Amino acid sequence: MTVVGFHASHEQMHPMRLLESVQLAEQVGFTAAMCSDHFSPWSERQGHSAFAWSWLGAALQATSLPFGVVNAPGQRYHPAIIAQAAATLASMYPGRFWAALGTGEASNEHITGQDWPRKEIRNQRLGECVEVLRALFAGEEVSHAGLVTVDRAKLWTRPETPPPLLGAAVSTKTAGWVASWADGLATVLQPVDALRDVLAAYRDAGGTGLAVLQVHLSWAPTHEEALGIAHDQWRSNIFPPDFNWDVDHQRYFDAAAEHVPPEAMEGPVLVSADPDQHVAWLSELIALGFDEVYLHHVGQEQTAFLEVFGEKVLPQLDVTAKPLTGETGA
Repeated sequence: MTVVGFHASHEQMHPMRLLESVQLAEQVGFTAAMCSDHFSPWSERQGHSAFAWSWLGAALQATSLPFGVVNAPGQRYHPAIIAQAAATLASMYPGRFWAALGTGEASNEHITGQDWPRKEIRNQRLGECVEVLRALFAGEEVSHAGLVTVDRAKLWTRPETPPPLLGAAVSTKTAGWVASWADGLATVLQPVDALRDVLAAYRDAGGTGLAVLQVHLSWAPTHEEALGIAHDQWRSNIFPPDFNWDVDHQRYFDAAAEHVPPEAMEGPVLVSADPDQHVAWLSELIALGFDEVYLHHVGQEQTAFLEVFGEKVLPQLDVTAKPLTGETGA
């Protein structure tokens, strides 16, 4: 049995509409949710990027779902601020919140005016942030001098159980590294063999806890419509990871995607009008060993997708509810 959740894409929808969508997701049978945490969209066509942490408080109150967020502390966010935000949500909604920590993308982080570090420096910075977060969750007063600076920070409101900190990884190298500090693994859709290798790299390096997968897909009543949605909304997102990490403005993503043909969307996005085809794809991904799979319909209109998947897809996937954090010991 697998948790099947709804991915809320802040880059693509107004936050009120996104809140309505996650409420509908719960009504039709999704058992969890997660969201992005961007300052800017990937493309001007997407057109939104609300503040994830404000929205998470509303979404946790408006539903009974557990929520996760993908976050990059260290440049745009000071780690003590993320610790305070995460601790507040975990205190108000025990067992219902987790964060997957990554090294971020220049498109969001450049707003601080700081230089964008090399990947190995970003990894080192994230490692320092994780140490700060865990010490703060433990109730310590923290001072730290390194790639991040902290002066006598202490959390005065802390949850009984700290929220799980998953490691966000796309490559096998990063998956092996995050196994040294993470409470679980979060990754995104790739070819099946690549996902198998990423998951194995995490487990072989001693990684424990949940394995979480975000799946980009596109559904519409016809294949042509589904492909058109994917091409319009997600063609700026099909480039290699290094490109996505280092390009610092949506206009450059749009320029790079100008000549991406519609057929190039097949694969990076699971495109089909047939719910049974989506069941087959998702079943194969779940069989790799992922505990939680979050579905991101890449269109800006979510209602029809949610209703169809609630009726025709979720009942075939043996969906289970997500245990509370305290029940899993994560």
